[in-house]
Amino acid sequence: MGDLQVVGGIKKLNNKNYNTWATCMESYLQGHDLWEVVGGDEVTQPAAEDANDILRKWKIKADKAMFALKTTIEEEMLEHIWDAKTPKEAWDTFVTLFSKKNDTRLQLLKNKLLSMAKRDMTIAQYFHKVKSICHKISELDPTAPIGETRIKRIIIIHGLRPEYRGFVTAVQGWPTQLSLVEFKNLLAD
Repeated sequence: MGDLQVVGGIKKLNNKNYNTWATCMESYLQGHDLWEVVGGDEVTQPAAEDANDILRKWKIKADKAMFALKTTIEEEMLEHIWDAKTPKEAWDTFVTLFSKKNDTRLQLLKNKLLSMAKRDMTIAQYFHKVKSICHKISELDPTAPIGETRIKRIIIIHGLRPEYRGFVTAVQGWPTQLSLVEFKNLLAD
């Protein structure tokens, strides 16, 4: 049977994929009418049972949501939510845990980006690597995405070997600037 997954395609939460996992889990929980007990209007357990079975219905939803959360995380992540009484408490635990790690990871990625150099990579490999790191940084800090202009600046300033400087200087003087793809294609020729 292998890895148990509540939803095909949701990779289990580990130390490296929180943003992707959280996005997919939120969509899954919303699609199964369970988000209310995690991040919606029904995060606290009703005080008492009534004629409409509100408490029982809430417990069923909360148990389903907790099952979904627990079965889509790696085993070592379970220790963080053993004592969680509600799905909201479990969710908030992960938010807190990974927001701390994201700051460190974000700084490491920014440092890696600024120290990137083309060296013996092809232009296509180099551009792909820079864009990949920029994408990861944008995932960790969606409030400050790295745009195409900044990516070009990073590639030009930090990574290209001296033999490309003449070309870069010429291109920078053009009245209409190239897109990142056009820039890469011209360098590759």
